[in-house]
This record gives sequence, structure tokens and C-alpha cells, in this order.
Amino acid sequence: MMRLQGIAVSPGIAIGKAVVIGQDIFSIPREYVEADAVEQEVARFREALQVAAREIENNRDLVTRELGPKSGAIFQAHLEILEDPKIREDVESLIRNRQYSSEKAASFVLRQFAEMFRRLPNPVIADRAYDVLDIERHLLRALLGQPHRSLYHLTSPAVVLARNLTPSEVANLDRKMVRGFATEVGGPTSHTAIVAQGMGIPAVVGTGPFLNEVSGGDIVIVDGDRGIVIVRPDESTLREYEEEMRAIRVFTTELEKLRDLPAETLDGTRINIYGNIEFPHEAALCLQNGAEGIGLYRTEFLYLGRNDLPSEEDHYRAYCEVVRIMGDRPVTIRTFDLGADKVPLQLGLEKEANPCLGLRSIRLALRYLPLFQTQLRAILRASVCGNVQIMFPMISTLAELRQAKLMLAEVMEDLAEGQIPFRREIPLGIMVEVPSVAVTIDRFLDEVDFISLGTNDLIQYTLAVDRTNRNVVNMYNATDPAVLRLIHHVIQEASRKGVPVSLCGQMSSHPLHTMLLIGLGLRKFSVAAHSILEIKKVCRSVTVEQCEALAKRALEMDHARDVQALLREQLIKLIPAFGRIM
Repeated sequence: MMRLQGIAVSPGIAIGKAVVIGQDIFSIPREYVEADAVEQEVARFREALQVAAREIENNRDLVTRELGPKSGAIFQAHLEILEDPKIREDVESLIRNRQYSSEKAASFVLRQFAEMFRRLPNPVIADRAYDVLDIERHLLRALLGQPHRSLYHLTSPAVVLARNLTPSEVANLDRKMVRGFATEVGGPTSHTAIVAQGMGIPAVVGTGPFLNEVSGGDIVIVDGDRGIVIVRPDESTLREYEEEMRAIRVFTTELEKLRDLPAETLDGTRINIYGNIEFPHEAALCLQNGAEGIGLYRTEFLYLGRNDLPSEEDHYRAYCEVVRIMGDRPVTIRTFDLGADKVPLQLGLEKEANPCLGLRSIRLALRYLPLFQTQLRAILRASVCGNVQIMFPMISTLAELRQAKLMLAEVMEDLAEGQIPFRREIPLGIMVEVPSVAVTIDRFLDEVDFISLGTNDLIQYTLAVDRTNRNVVNMYNATDPAVLRLIHHVIQEASRKGVPVSLCGQMSSHPLHTMLLIGLGLRKFSVAAHSILEIKKVCRSVTVEQCEALAKRALEMDHARDVQALLREQLIKLIPAFGRIM
């Protein structure tokens, strides 16, 4: 039995026979062309560009149709790189001036481009090198007339193992046959990981070298929850995972019975559960799982994966789509949280040494006011379609909040002068994700209608831990005593002033934390669509008194690991089924 630890990028467990895929090896038949054949070679290259572009367009349309615009935007970006005039000019220059063959010239230029990405210190951007190599494969296949790998025509269920899989290769996997995949390289922010998540295929990347020790047909387990790959598992390990998969199926069936039931504790306290979404189409799934509204509508997707900035109409259509799906349920639209790892190329932002502490989020909005005004106009116009709320992210000072409110008021006046309908009394809130706001929350509560705890960044900034840095990620912990005290303080102050408070970070989506948060006073959760029923199950299995006693014990502890152990012990004691899926 061989056990490998990688990076979990798409949840779920897959068990099947291995199909081992080697890297595409393109044998370039000739490296140079005769001088009198140069223009013919340029024409051949241009024809291959068109073939590769059609292939990428097909991937884009297929993925957009099945997985939504976020995944489709990946392939739109591929298309834009392929059609970049600079790349075409560089390739044609090598053909004309050095008499390179199309294959050699295209490979040379694209690999230089990939290496440029690979050298960048930001791992999110460095991962784009794999996208460029994906484009190279499309182009070389078109030039050489080679078909795709036979990977897409499997005749029996399998687990795919490879050095690396490109986004295009993952998008074309047969979901009926491919149960999961694992790769030797790759990272959590890669486009391969994003597509795998969208397709619902369990996946682990970045295991390190292992393919030489695997034979086709070996039984393999891919644990996309824990980032584990097990090759040739022994009988007890295989039995353990098979039992876990059965338990998950049974538990999932039980959870589905809760869809139309309220999230009410055993002693009658109502807990409100809202959904977090990134794309309009996710609203329907939240509604299907029983969400009472949208507690966080992230809007960054409108800016990423495109060459131009979104228009007011682009914003308006995206917001109205969600508002209409949700009917009279509240929809909280967060203004864009760009910067850090979500950088729109259209703005041409300069590289920052510490982007998470730099020009991002509301700071970026207040620097680029026309961008901010466009979004605010669209949100206000969409407010007449239903129950809309506005939320500002990453507020760190009162002056910042007041400046953003002033901008909102100016946009309202512009709309009123133009006789454009909007809801003037639209509820306004802020994300509490910076310690400066959490500590002085009493000052902010007088200026807003609601607040939402954004624990992803609150944990990061409180503990001074970059949550994307694998060297310190073990220190990023939602149950650290400092984090818990800040959350408790914010909830207490909001309750004292009668201001509604929710929690929309990943912490709220994990059932391990539900009892603790209820005990700390939280009554409104905003969670990922797939977590709604799990959180509802916990709420309906406990009393507030139990949760308060648990929270009291947790607040007295000195170490995050002790808090986690306590939470796990209590949750499994109340709902044993969670012991098999956590």
C-alpha cells in the first residue's frame, strides 16, 4: 500500500482502477523550413490557430453551459492568450527570420511565456503557466493533426492519475467513467482545480512523483476531502473507505428530508440560514436546499476573465437574475472585493509586496470611483426588483465607511435627477473582517443596518497568517482563542444595540462550528449552498443551553487544537453520522 499526501482541491471520495496518463510528447518532424517555403509555413500556422481557437471555443461553451460562467471564463482567457497579437507576431517572426517550423516556433514562444508566469512569486499567478501549456498542446495538436488522448473514451469506471491535467483535459473528462483524479503537480488555485470543483469530480493535486510506482489497473483511492491518495490499499483501508462512502450516501438522503423544515433548535430558537453565492445560477441551488435568502452575493466574477470592464447593464442583469430567483427573500450584494489574488487585468494595477494589505476591496473602490459608481448604480436599480441589501467589504476605519456612504448618497441623487427608479431606504451593511473594526464595533453599529462577520480574512489578519501560504497554513485556525473572543465581542455588541449580525465566512459552512457559533450568540448563518442542510441538521439537534455551555468551555481554552477536539467530540456525540464524513 502506498499513501500520498497532496492538496485537496475538489471534495469527495473516489475508488477505482487506475488509468495512468503520461505527458503528451509531441515529436516535431522538422525544426526548420526552406526559405521559399516560409510564407506557406506562416499560412499553415495561421490555419492551426483557427483550428485551436475553435477547439477552445467549444470547451468554453460546453463548460459555461454545464458549470456556469466562472469555469467558462477560464477558457475565454485561454482564447484571448491564443489570439494575442504579440504571440502571433513573435511566432511568425521566428518562422520568417530564423526559418523555424510552425511547431518549433509556437512551442518556443509559448514556453517562454509559460516560464515568465512560472518565475512570478505569487503562486496564484504562477499557476497560469499550466494554462499556457494547455494552449501549446491545442496548437501543436492542430499543427500535427494529432487527436486528443484516449482518456475521454474510457469504457469502464476509473481513477485518472497523471503528471498534470490541464483545464481543457479536465473539462473533457467523461463524468460517467472518471470517478476522480490525482496529479503529481498543481496547486489549490489552479484552473484545473476550479474546473474539477465545478464538475464535482474528487481531486487531489501536488502529491509529488509517484506515477513510476503505479500500474494501470491498480486500485486507487482519491480522498478529495483530506488530500490523500492511496495506491493498492490493503483490505482494511479499502473497507473503511467503502463504508465511509456508504455512510455519506445514507446521511445525504437523510439530510434531504430537512429541506422544507425550519432551522429551529430543540428548545424553539429559530436560526436563519442564508446562502453564499459567486454566480447567479447558484441562487437556485440555495433555494432548492432551503435557504431563506442570499447572505453574501460575491460580485468579483463580473470583472475577472475578460478584457473589458463590465458595464452598468452587465451588473444590473446579473443582480436582477438572482433577485428574481429569490422572490421576496433578501439578497445581500457585496460590492467588489478585488485586489490581492483577484486582480482585474483591465485596471493595470502595479505589483504590490503585500497585496492582502494593499490596495484591495473598498480601498480599490474608493480609488477608482467611476468603477464603484457603476456598480452602485446597478445595485440601486436592481433594488426595485426585490429585497436587495448592500454590503461594503473590508472596511477598516469609520472614515472609510463614511466615504463609501457618501458615494452611495451621490449615486442616489444622480439616479433621482435622472428619474431612474431605485429604493432609497435600501439596507446598508459592512463586512467585519479587519480587527480594527471588530475591536471598535460599537462605533460602527450606529452607522449601519446590519453587519456580517467575514471570518476568512478576520482569521488571516488577526493571526497574521497568509491562508494561501502552505508554510504557515497550519496556523490559520478558526478556533484560535483570539478569533473566538473577537467573534464573541462583535456578536455581543451587535445584540446589545439591536443590529442584525450574520457570519458568512467558511467557518459558518462547517458543521463542526455550528454549536459553538450558536453558543456565542449567532442566530444568522450565511453558508455555501452544499452546507445548508448539514448546518440545519445541527441546529435541529441541539438546544441553545447546550451550545452556550460548549461556547463557555471553548472560550476558557488556550489552544485552537483543544477547542477543535472539544467541538468534534460534542458534535459526534449528538450526531454520530458526522464522525464518518469529517
